[in-house]
Amino acid sequence: MRAHHIMTKDVVSVTPHTTIEEAAKIMLQMHISGLPVIDDAGNLVGMVSESDFLRRSEIGTGRRHAAWLKFFMGPGRAAAEFVHERGRKVEDVMTKQVVAVQEDTGLAELVDLMEKNDIKRVPVLRGKAPVGIVTRTNMLQAVASLVHEIPDPTADDEHIRERITRAVNATDWRPIGFEVNVREGVVHLHGLITTDEARQAAIVAAENTSGVKKVHDHLCLVDTYSGFYVESPDDMKAAG
Repeated sequence: MRAHHIMTKDVVSVTPHTTIEEAAKIMLQMHISGLPVIDDAGNLVGMVSESDFLRRSEIGTGRRHAAWLKFFMGPGRAAAEFVHERGRKVEDVMTKQVVAVQEDTGLAELVDLMEKNDIKRVPVLRGKAPVGIVTRTNMLQAVASLVHEIPDPTADDEHIRERITRAVNATDWRPIGFEVNVREGVVHLHGLITTDEARQAAIVAAENTSGVKKVHDHLCLVDTYSGFYVESPDDMKAAG
């Protein structure tokens, strides 16, 4: 999947000359937390978001620095903060260095950018002009719409067993003596593990295999130093 598959297309935007008041009202009325800023040619020149309104003189949240820190900041930094806290137009507060992607950007790259830059939204461009925006909500919607079981005509018990075995044995955390038994889509996992994370990973591998209806965990947790082992929570529950 690519950015254009999941992006919101009808994007509300503002210009650098839009007033702070108007931008804030748009965000409240549209229930959105950020707006692309476009110039007269329709090109993306910035982003304005809720965080840009946190430090404002109107609500008494302007920054207060100790005298010694002001000395090291210099007049340029102080002047920039003054503009940000008291400016009347979007251009005074917007983020100018915007992280953006093109329509055909893959979702893996897009997510990497969001995580690396700690941002919640990424404008999608066609050339320099915005044609959409991808937010974390869009990602959630994509997961909700795609994570479902797709019928597989080859998902019989033997194919299920082979696929789970192959998937788990290809990992670094594979259980010792790993075995999979399947009957009518119900999977039983056997083997020895050294961490609970390996247990969860094996269960997830089975759950993500087409045709699986239910997974029973029989993996025993072994202490690598003492050799002491503990039965799986499922087996202990059944025995109790």
